[in-house]
Amino acid sequence: MSTLLNAARTFSRAPCRPGLRWGVALSLAGVLGTAQAGLFEDDDARRAILELRQRLEQTSKSLGEENAQLRRSLLDFQAQIDALKADVSQGRGAQERLARDVTDVQLRQKDIQSGLDERLRRFEPLKVSVDGREFMAEPAEKREFEAAMEIFRKGDFAAAQSALGQFVQRYSQSGYLPSALFWLGNAQYATKAYKESLGHFQRMLNEAPAHPRAPEALLAISNVQLELKDVKAARKTLEDLIKAYPSSETAGTARDRLSRLR
Repeated sequence: MSTLLNAARTFSRAPCRPGLRWGVALSLAGVLGTAQAGLFEDDDARRAILELRQRLEQTSKSLGEENAQLRRSLLDFQAQIDALKADVSQGRGAQERLARDVTDVQLRQKDIQSGLDERLRRFEPLKVSVDGREFMAEPAEKREFEAAMEIFRKGDFAAAQSALGQFVQRYSQSGYLPSALFWLGNAQYATKAYKESLGHFQRMLNEAPAHPRAPEALLAISNVQLELKDVKAARKTLEDLIKAYPSSETAGTARDRLSRLR
């Protein structure tokens, strides 16, 4: 631009025709004006570009901040989702543990109930049959009577006498009592405790005269009386046996012995 101005000034001073000089000067002035106008347009363009760049930078900065805020929001939202998943998982785990606990409690309750039923059954009366007689007995007395009789069957009459004696004392109202008295008398007879034996046989007959072993008890009494050298009493007992139980097998044995005693 300065070059054009200098050229115009130089040409205006140069020696030439006046008309030509002014024509050239006007042309140079037009070129200069055009150049100056272009210069002004370039400045406006630069300012516009700078303003646009500033707006772009601000917009980019704003978008960056918004993106950062959105990213933080997404991270927070994801953290909330993860926390919710953890809570749901924890709740499901707690529910599963609760279900297992309930199942365990139910199983324990079932075991306790089963054990309780079993213990109750141990105390519930049972129907038993001994010497042709049926009656209700407590499980404990059944066990003790059978244990005492097992000792008797093994031939340990002294131990059987003790066991049966304790049973009679403990279960004086038991349905086993007549049988226990009968076998206690036999155990005592075997150990030669004749007087005690006689007393238990007589007690058995007094408490259960219709007992299936009553004839045998009378026969055993006659044996005890013979051991005690009381033949008259033994004969009387055999006669009572035949009279009271004439159709029993024991009555036939009594007749044979009575014939020998005469």
